Amino acid sequence: INGSTEMKLACCWSATLLLILVPSCCQSGNILVIPTEGSHWLNNEILLKALHSRGHNITIARSSKSWYVKDSSPYYSTFTVPVERSFDKKYTRRLVTEYIKFQRGASPLVSFLHVTMGMIDKNVEVHRAVSEFLPAMLDDTELMRRLNQSKFDLVLTDPWWGNGAIVAKYLNLPLVYNVRWLNPEEAHFAVAPSPISYIPVTLSGYTDKMNFFQRTKNMIIYLITQIQTTSVSKLVYQPLCSKYLGPDADFDQIKSGADIWLIRTDFVFDYPRPTMPNVVYMGGFHCTPAKPLPKDLEDFVQSSGEHGVIIMSLGTFVPSLPDDMANKIAASFAELPQKVIWSYSGSKPSTLGNNTLLVDWMPQKDLLGHPKVKLFVAHGGTNGVQEAIYHGVPVVGLSLVYDNLLRLQDRGGAKVLTLTTVDKDDNFLKAVKEVLNEPSYRANMQRLSRLHRDQPIQPIDNALFWIEFVMRNKGAAHLKAQSHGMSWYIYHSVDVALFLTGAVLLMLLTAVTFIRCLCKSPCRGKLKRD
Repeated sequence: INGSTEMKLACCWSATLLLILVPSCCQSGNILVIPTEGSHWLNNEILLKALHSRGHNITIARSSKSWYVKDSSPYYSTFTVPVERSFDKKYTRRLVTEYIKFQRGASPLVSFLHVTMGMIDKNVEVHRAVSEFLPAMLDDTELMRRLNQSKFDLVLTDPWWGNGAIVAKYLNLPLVYNVRWLNPEEAHFAVAPSPISYIPVTLSGYTDKMNFFQRTKNMIIYLITQIQTTSVSKLVYQPLCSKYLGPDADFDQIKSGADIWLIRTDFVFDYPRPTMPNVVYMGGFHCTPAKPLPKDLEDFVQSSGEHGVIIMSLGTFVPSLPDDMANKIAASFAELPQKVIWSYSGSKPSTLGNNTLLVDWMPQKDLLGHPKVKLFVAHGGTNGVQEAIYHGVPVVGLSLVYDNLLRLQDRGGAKVLTLTTVDKDDNFLKAVKEVLNEPSYRANMQRLSRLHRDQPIQPIDNALFWIEFVMRNKGAAHLKAQSHGMSWYIYHSVDVALFLTGAVLLMLLTAVTFIRCLCKSPCRGKLKRD
């Protein structure tokens, strides 16, 4: 009897375990990831960890020049594509250093022309280097055979580069974007109607309230942006599309034809604007409650007493600053009663005060969530700005990513300094003191934090649902508007306008001709009688 009971219990446990495991096995997906480097990878990695925790298999196609995507991980597998060139750390930091030096010495007009028109060649050069990944991958017969045998369910990529969209089309797989920017424009411009009468173009420096002259400048910058986008598209990616996808393949249509756009923003932070059914907002999806700090860092933070702590980080691509600028910032920090934690890997500033701790890396999200942190000095990257909003910490911004900082300043949560003014006339020290001492900055950030958190579903869960939705349904074609496949003149109904204009002119011409004939007819009769 005991043996029979034990056997029945074992069978029940086996059946229960089977019921638990079978649905998860059936629902697990196979995802191919074409990543982008730097901070783009850092937030994408969080999404991949969440997908892995739900039982999905992650495979990453990484470049041999990759400096963030490791070749081994417990939650994803990789294959490495050998390339000669890519967007590597050394090249990126050199480019950013050159940009900072130029912006500091240039007049506003020269700076504007350099950022808009002067960067076209640089932009094309960078994309050409990155796009070498595509032929190296697609020409590898053995690799492509393995990929086809893997039976992937979708491609997940960041369209900052164009590689992922072309790979998805080549493999005939659904495409999901984790996106904030398309180089050089904001993602909405490629997928949703974007009236530039009230939607500021990237780098315009405007809000959604523009006067006539600002709207004129916004239009000019929009046209320049389209020139930049077209240059990259036609000179870099279109030849690759023609080679691997056929002569009729159009890169612009392929790029804008993703099934789901997971956009790293929300309307707490961004300006209200038209959107589309396949656009999903997941701003702040990477933000989490603060974890305890390492003991040495916690001791330093606690030593600040009632004055609190300032943290400063300029992101992945800006590990250091010109020496004179760094010295000016360090001297400004030395005059403050607060303690300062500065993520900085350049030469130690000669003016560094005893209240400032230089670190190569810091747990930024955990520090922002610490009650003693009073201020965040940042470059304006999307990740850092969203983390500051989540934790309600006001910002002093050094305008490397100006659009994000401008939105935060417009909402009363930040003070923005340009690179040309940050180290002049004590502007940096004045800005820091203003944000620290004026309560409205913290109050506004706390209000944004409450709005951001007041959602029916967490952004990360929303993103995961839509990725799994695409896998379950083999795409999301029913959510994609037909606009992405239209020529510009059809999209804007230029052909219809010309047809209607011609029809109206023809009708007017016919009416005028008919009236003239009627007028001439009595005259002819009168002449005959005479």
